Amino acid sequence: MPRDGIGKYVDKRDWSGYNEKLVRRGEIYLSLDFLDNWDEGLERMNEGKRGRPYEFPPAFIQFTGVLHILFLPYRQIEGFLRKLSQFVPQLRVADYTTIFKRLSGTEMSLKDTIRPSDEPVVIAIDSSGIKVTNRGEWMREKWRRHRGWIKVHIAVNIETKEIVSIVITDDRTADHRVFRDLIEQAEENLGEGRIRKVLADGAYDTREAFNILEERGMEAGIKMRRNASTRSRCSPYRARCVRERNRIGEDAWKEQNGYGKRWMCETGFSSVKGIMGEHVVSVKRESMFKEAFLKFLFYNMLLNLQ
Repeated sequence: MPRDGIGKYVDKRDWSGYNEKLVRRGEIYLSLDFLDNWDEGLERMNEGKRGRPYEFPPAFIQFTGVLHILFLPYRQIEGFLRKLSQFVPQLRVADYTTIFKRLSGTEMSLKDTIRPSDEPVVIAIDSSGIKVTNRGEWMREKWRRHRGWIKVHIAVNIETKEIVSIVITDDRTADHRVFRDLIEQAEENLGEGRIRKVLADGAYDTREAFNILEERGMEAGIKMRRNASTRSRCSPYRARCVRERNRIGEDAWKEQNGYGKRWMCETGFSSVKGIMGEHVVSVKRESMFKEAFLKFLFYNMLLNLQ
């Protein structure tokens, strides 16, 4: 922490800029910029399309997606648009079925929400559960209705806090099972060769994970078991990391690898849940996954709001 010569803490954060950024986040909730490029967006979508043409451009569908994950179920979105169109005559109203089908079928890219850069990156990987119902704990215990969770696995750029890859599974999927998917997706979104180091807790301490990183020339900041073997056993790189950890001690290893910054994942999870809620309202599994993905996509958009 920054301190003056006497040892007193000095807060050097730009609170004015930080507060303004939080205030401006509210603008994105009702941004109608898509109206300016409505016709151009539709023309690009319908070029070469067979059958009935699209009536609503992608930017409008994204706008309804923001409304859905933050505020309203699909039917209420249609009512909201009806009322809003009374004040914004050029706004066309989509029915709730169209909104649902378009959101369900639209592939939104996480890469488009990441700020371009050529700098080397350290990423942190972790997972967290998202409730599939908003019923209280007491009700679940009383009626013995446990609908479980969906599990969100993310990789985060520890400097920018951006989510650079995301995999969504059911609650029975072990964390290390999606490690390769997270790394490959992060490479695709950031650019091959940019990831310098990967931080992760002991749930990812597998020989396969270390081999994946060695193949790609990435450093491993994965917490290893205290009694981990120093023999190769199909992963010479893991054995070298274990020997180095044993040589300098675990505390020094954590300091050397910046392991504490792994908690940037927790920052992302807590921000998403705090802003957009800890549960999904969708019923079907595919829709739950899509809704959860949109929450984290929107989080990146908020981070990079100028």
